[in-house]
Amino acid sequence: MFTAIQYLRSVIFMVLIYIWMLILGIVFLPWAILAKEGARRACKVYARSVLRAMPLMIGIRPEIRGTPPRDEVVIAAKHQSFLDILMIFDAVPHPKFIMKRELLWTPIIGLYAKRLGCVPVDRGRRGAAIAKMVQDVAAEFSEPGQLIIYPQGTRVAPGAKLAYKVGSAVLYGGLGYPCVPAATNVGLFWPRKGILRRPGRAVVEFLEPIPPGLARDEFLVRLERVVEDRSDALIAEGRGQ
Repeated sequence: MFTAIQYLRSVIFMVLIYIWMLILGIVFLPWAILAKEGARRACKVYARSVLRAMPLMIGIRPEIRGTPPRDEVVIAAKHQSFLDILMIFDAVPHPKFIMKRELLWTPIIGLYAKRLGCVPVDRGRRGAAIAKMVQDVAAEFSEPGQLIIYPQGTRVAPGAKLAYKVGSAVLYGGLGYPCVPAATNVGLFWPRKGILRRPGRAVVEFLEPIPPGLARDEFLVRLERVVEDRSDALIAEGRGQ
């Protein structure tokens, strides 16, 4: 009975947040076209309103741990579902995501992503894509911001293992900014697939920054170790609720 009720609540919640996305996208559109701040404000309102509605509607309680960066940094984050995107976007002042190029053609999301300064990547052309990514990111950093990249390149279910790709190391070395790793357990409650949302405390934790200057291989080993170890600890904590 509980699962059936929770599933129904999840369906209602998901329908409402996509309707809300459409409404905000239309209402803020003139401002977003005229100024990037309009696009940023619309997305901030959306993320914060969804995060505030979650505890009441589906029982997920979002929690940010650590210190969200406010300076120019690369945030290398564990990616488990749409929820960690919302939480990171809400937590930092000027977020910009490395994103799949196909998302540019998504209604509303694509237009706002362009205005936010998100950097699209063609994942089918690895060498050329990485070189262009560094070039595009350097151009976007003419304005202050926090660049979010998912080092594994896709959503990964809690407990599953996937190699860390070289793109995050290339950005870290090419830009010369500190890297802030971020761990999470949100996939326990808001999975990457399916409708059912499970009650619990969903955590995104910003970890100690990795200073610039490490060699590429050393950086990747350190990044993977700290993100995976802390994510595993958060997953264990979440499963014990």
